[in-house]
Amino acid sequence: MSHSSPQTLAKKCPQLKRIALLTGFIVASGTLLPACGKVSQDNSAKPTAESSNTGITDSRDMLPSDVLNQLKQLPQLTQGLGNTGSQVIDSNKPTLVKFWASWCPLCLGTLEETESWRKDKAFAGLNVISVASPGHLNEKEASEFKQWYAGVQADYPKLPVLIDSSGSLINQLGVQVYPSWAILDKKGNLVRLVKGNLTKEQAYALAENAGNDFKDLKNSKAKPTAAGADSQQQAQSSTSKSKNGVYYNSAGTPINTKTIYLAGGCFWGLEAYMERVDGVVDAISGYANGNPNVKDPSYEQVIAGSGHAETVKVVYDADKIDLETVLKYYFRVIDPTSLNKQGNDRGVQYRTGIYYTDAADKAIIDLALQQLKGKYSQKIVVEEKPLANFALAEEYHQDYLAKNPNGYCHIDLSLADDKVQASGSSGTKKLTEATTVQQALDPKRYANFDKNALKNTLTKSQYDITQKAGTERAFSHEYDHLFAPGIYVDVVSGEPLFLSTHKYDSGCGWPSFWQPIAPQVITEHKDMAFNMVRTEVRSRVADSHLGHVFNDGPKDKTGLRYCINGGALQFIPVDKMPQSGYGVFVDMVKTK
Repeated sequence: MSHSSPQTLAKKCPQLKRIALLTGFIVASGTLLPACGKVSQDNSAKPTAESSNTGITDSRDMLPSDVLNQLKQLPQLTQGLGNTGSQVIDSNKPTLVKFWASWCPLCLGTLEETESWRKDKAFAGLNVISVASPGHLNEKEASEFKQWYAGVQADYPKLPVLIDSSGSLINQLGVQVYPSWAILDKKGNLVRLVKGNLTKEQAYALAENAGNDFKDLKNSKAKPTAAGADSQQQAQSSTSKSKNGVYYNSAGTPINTKTIYLAGGCFWGLEAYMERVDGVVDAISGYANGNPNVKDPSYEQVIAGSGHAETVKVVYDADKIDLETVLKYYFRVIDPTSLNKQGNDRGVQYRTGIYYTDAADKAIIDLALQQLKGKYSQKIVVEEKPLANFALAEEYHQDYLAKNPNGYCHIDLSLADDKVQASGSSGTKKLTEATTVQQALDPKRYANFDKNALKNTLTKSQYDITQKAGTERAFSHEYDHLFAPGIYVDVVSGEPLFLSTHKYDSGCGWPSFWQPIAPQVITEHKDMAFNMVRTEVRSRVADSHLGHVFNDGPKDKTGLRYCINGGALQFIPVDKMPQSGYGVFVDMVKTK
């Protein structure tokens, strides 16, 4: 795979000075913005039975498309400036878009400054607008937001406020923190996405560069310094409410961020995917853990054999998502058994790896990898090491897929919107320890799940299977290959359904058991769908669709085959069973 190179920079001093200031957004705004690589779109790569996602090139539902026209069609709130975005956007000018929320103190504290830029003659060649997304990212609902803004808009009479109640723009651009800024050229193409605030100096540099439609910024091979990453982390950990480098949560307090570095093939795709994961504050592309003598490698040095891996620095809100859950999202989009190859990309720079800076993270990573091993028959080749060095990728790599919606991507980005369950969660409140099997099988223990909240607590696939009697693809679920000791519970209620000691490899492509944990936890129903007569099995308490039972199971056992969708189950490994409330079953699943 070879990344597209930008045009050679002009060597005039004023341009270089301007580029240096513009690329300084990454350092000064407290945010570093990444992307990924490009090859010919070869769809010949096929996922293996154990690989959940390789060679994906057609997932574009979350990438920006025709952003300028979307902005023009949005309702506009500030009186006297027109009713839609089309009345405040001049198609002959580049556009600077501020994304903000009413709960963000930094946003509110800089609205007046943003309005002043719109009135400043220096910004005459640039549209300056703002966008709010009612009903998303903890913002008020649309009617409440409009009522609230009606009371404050007199303070900002020249600031356009566009309303995107669908949230499509922030979803497409991966915006999860406020304020954030999008810089668009005259055609509406994304030039840069900045997460964090813009300083006055940066804004004026943009205004100056707008005359050439940001060509210097788009084509720059300049790189932000590694120190920028460090200053970002320090700023985000600060409790001060300075105008730069601090991300706020909906409570108006700085976000408690932590960082992990993930390598998973081409960083264009992994960066775009991770920044869409709920709870991830930012994702930053770079090169990690290569030749220690090459401190700040160029892309050319990396592909020539510097030993660095294309790596994404993932900054996440530790109060919203934990490292174990971040790793679950990561494992979902890599093939952990493929050495130096992901999707169509081959080479040591495309290896998989988890690199940490906090020694306390090692135990969490160790456990996650150990659990991953139980799901694959092949060797796991994900590298696990302390971060040796991390250098940011060149400017033209930053936000690559956001700037190039048709660019190559080996990852299905829509999977970021399909939430994985947080660690230790089965969609129910934590169970107290049962002292007897009879107590552990009492249906009342599992009846406290919220059926009305299932669309939020289950993934799309889990919801489709359990609530709509859907069926997952054969050989597609990780549990089909899982034979580690543990218990399988209803993903909806947490009710215990099957034991690992009753699981066998039927070869049918779905997890198979020759009996349930107890007859009463399963209900049977006649199924006449698809012109067949089958026996459907559902869970007792939640009435979740699980699968079907057939009479072709092991003859030396029950002769039955409970063919179950993996998405209807949650596996709890034996070492987690006591703390999860299933300790009474431990002796039943321990291997000799």
